[in-house]
Amino acid sequence: MNINFLPEDIWIEAQIGESILEAAKRAGVFIPTGCLLGSCHACEVELEDGSSVCSCISSIPINNKGEIKIFTYSDPPW
Repeated sequence: MNINFLPEDIWIEAQIGESILEAAKRAGVFIPTGCLLGSCHACEVELEDGSSVCSCISSIPINNKGEIKIFTYSDPPW
C-alpha cells in the first residue's frame, strides 16, 4: 500500500495492518505523541475519507486503490 503523508507530500510503501505512526516514523514524518494508547489524541491524523484516527493505535487500512492519503496536523489540538 502506498501512503501519501500530507501536507508534507511524502510517499512511503507500508503494509496493511502496520501502525500509521510507525509508517510515518519510517518516512521521516513527525507526528506528535503523548500517551501512545490513543486516549490523549495527540497523534490524531485525518484519513482521506475525513475520519480522524489516533495514529498510535490505528493501522494502515485496506484500500482498493492501493494508496491512501493521510493528513497530519501541524498544531496538535491539546
